[in-house]
Amino acid sequence: MKRIGFSLLLAIGLLHAQAALAAADCKSYPKEEWASEDTLKEALEAEGYTIKKFKVDGNCYEIYGRNKEGKKVEIYFDMKTLAIVKAIGLKD
Repeated sequence: MKRIGFSLLLAIGLLHAQAALAAADCKSYPKEEWASEDTLKEALEAEGYTIKKFKVDGNCYEIYGRNKEGKKVEIYFDMKTLAIVKAIGLKD
């Protein structure tokens, strides 16, 4: 009985962890409608962000880096509008 209870708790915990780590849900656009990666990078750097990693993740642009206060961030952007779809501030 204890084993079933522990397994159930473990499964629930894993589901919650997966939901928290799930990628952003960005709208899909034809590639010719995507905004330029350089435009986004330049805008972020002008606001004081440093970009450690920039990638396409599904239908989103995703960056890992630091904000102007030096705190780690993970941000997902709409590929057409460059609006923030999901932002995660990571602890140092």
